Amino acid sequence: MEINHTSYKRCDVLSVKGRVDSATAPQLSDELNRLMENGRYRLVLDLANATFLSSAGLRTLLNTQKNCKRHNRGELVLASVPANILAALELSGFVPIFRIFDDVLSAVGNI
Repeated sequence: MEINHTSYKRCDVLSVKGRVDSATAPQLSDELNRLMENGRYRLVLDLANATFLSSAGLRTLLNTQKNCKRHNRGELVLASVPANILAALELSGFVPIFRIFDDVLSAVGNI
């Protein structure tokens, strides 16, 4: 899995490439936690190049969303979610928890 980070004035965009599973979810979690420790709570997760999201990845997203929304500091939004990952989000009941955008530009403009 590869993670690319782009910082903007209003938010940060993390682009994930590859599989997010039990072996790689800690790496994603560490990157998200590092941003939150630096006071960055408006996060966009670009999943356009992600191929798989396991339960460990779902747990990472849920924990990040809880931390971002605590005390109304921000939120984690998802962008460019592939059909297989969207199906996993729907099956697990996570769709109402996240705002999901068709592309990164829309996500950055609405966060």
